[in-house]
Amino acid sequence: MYLDPIFRGAYPTDVIEHYEGYSPGFSVIQDGDLEVISKPLDFLGVNYYTPATIMDETREVEARVMGYEVPLVQHFPDLRALDVKTPGRDTTSMGWEVDASGLTELLVRVMREYTQLPLFVTENGAAFDDYVDPNGEILDSDRVAYLKAHIGAVQDAIHNGVTVRGYFVWSLLDNFEWALGYSRRFGIVWVDFPTGARLPKESFHWYANTVRSNTLG
Repeated sequence: MYLDPIFRGAYPTDVIEHYEGYSPGFSVIQDGDLEVISKPLDFLGVNYYTPATIMDETREVEARVMGYEVPLVQHFPDLRALDVKTPGRDTTSMGWEVDASGLTELLVRVMREYTQLPLFVTENGAAFDDYVDPNGEILDSDRVAYLKAHIGAVQDAIHNGVTVRGYFVWSLLDNFEWALGYSRRFGIVWVDFPTGARLPKESFHWYANTVRSNTLG
């Protein structure tokens, strides 16, 4: 997440104080919970799909002057913040901006500011409007480009000294998306939902060749 200096506002600095009045609040924490979740970790998993540029809700005019697209509905009303869209960027069928450099930035920042643990990219992928063409193929070149750029971003992070031990595409199969059901396809394998039949997409073959050759072709 990128926070432009002109958008820096008076955000709450104490998370506990900010959320203590919310229901059910911290009453859900049971004796022994904190001891369990504070155990040492072997690695840290990082999920990344899209960047976000966050603005203070009082700086809407400045954001528009700088060319950002400001949504009509607040996504973070409890934080008095809006996430604005960068014009000209490609987007997925989720409406998410595509910017692989954000993954490099995230991995480097996690290493420098939070932990020296080995990192795994546990989720990374994109939904596009896939379809089976008359030849029985799914030519999802947008997804191939997305994956190539983001795996390249992981390589850039490694070159910057980040210990990345693994990368996982989200996802192998088209599946039920928790908020949008079967209307969005993230898989590198097409699933015909009525029958369960599966058909590898162009991205599947590209990814298989990339893994097999250990190169970004």
